[in-house]
Amino acid sequence: MKNNCTQATEFSLTGFSENLVTQVTLFLMFLLTYLATILGNLGMIVLITASPQLHSPMYYFLGNLAFVDLCSSTVITPKVLVYFVSEKKGIAYAGCVAQVFIFDLFGITECFLLATMAYDRYVAICHPLVYPLVMSPKCCFQLVTGSYLMGLTNGIGQTISMSDLSFCSSSVINLFFCDISSLISLSTSNTTLSHNILRTLALFFGMSSGLVILVSYMAIISAILSIRSANGKRKAFSTCTSHLTTVSIFYGTSLFMYLKPSSDSSKEDKWAALFYTVVTPMLNPLIYSLRNKDVKELLSSIYSHRSHSNQTKADITCHNGVSRGNKTNT
Repeated sequence: MKNNCTQATEFSLTGFSENLVTQVTLFLMFLLTYLATILGNLGMIVLITASPQLHSPMYYFLGNLAFVDLCSSTVITPKVLVYFVSEKKGIAYAGCVAQVFIFDLFGITECFLLATMAYDRYVAICHPLVYPLVMSPKCCFQLVTGSYLMGLTNGIGQTISMSDLSFCSSSVINLFFCDISSLISLSTSNTTLSHNILRTLALFFGMSSGLVILVSYMAIISAILSIRSANGKRKAFSTCTSHLTTVSIFYGTSLFMYLKPSSDSSKEDKWAALFYTVVTPMLNPLIYSLRNKDVKELLSSIYSHRSHSNQTKADITCHNGVSRGNKTNT
């Protein structure tokens, strides 16, 4: 098939709307969301790295989650911003391949990081006495490294899948980024192998990471229900609420995106993809900072310290001004 047609060297992205007002509005929304994503995730990484009280397995995993969210958003959003301000609404074939590889790499890495965080909460709540031994620095490093390796395997597999596709009759992607499922639907070649690779990797990685989360939380809920004290139940469950919220948003939008029939993307699919690729990376640091007691206390102490420092400087300045005034009067 490849020899009988002119292979596309560039893809056109349809985006959301051709209306100028809508495009300006969406550009501002994307820009503000991306800035919030950068500030939130970078801030979380810096806060965890610089604060000794946050040097624990849970925050080690959270720091890596913030890094993954930052990278996955950066793969998509800047290109979308360029799309809104440029006349040419396209992406080169090489750029599309790179986008598929990097986005799929970090997408599956996030799945396994969320599974790792669920396992961490399971050990902390169900086996607190052996927690320091089980979640040792070496084990945490291996779990995070394994998450990235799973993501890398998925990225390579999806890239190989894309390299076997031909695009002759159409090069218009009815989406705002290069998504492997949309590319498979667009291809004019035999897509059996590509479909099989996509389904196999999605089932293996999605089900394995999802199963870890499900089993971990079944054990966690069972352990929490066995606690007699209502206050104890509340404290135990509060350590999981941020992670549960993140898991619900991530898996909810991604399942809607990738379990749909293989067809051209509808408007609903675009908005689901928007939430999955752009909004979720912005929400994660907000969820953890607003619902996490340690992070809130640390941010509060930093704010109080700065306020105290500014007040001290103001008092010193005022005192020096009064002193100089007294000297002048003398």
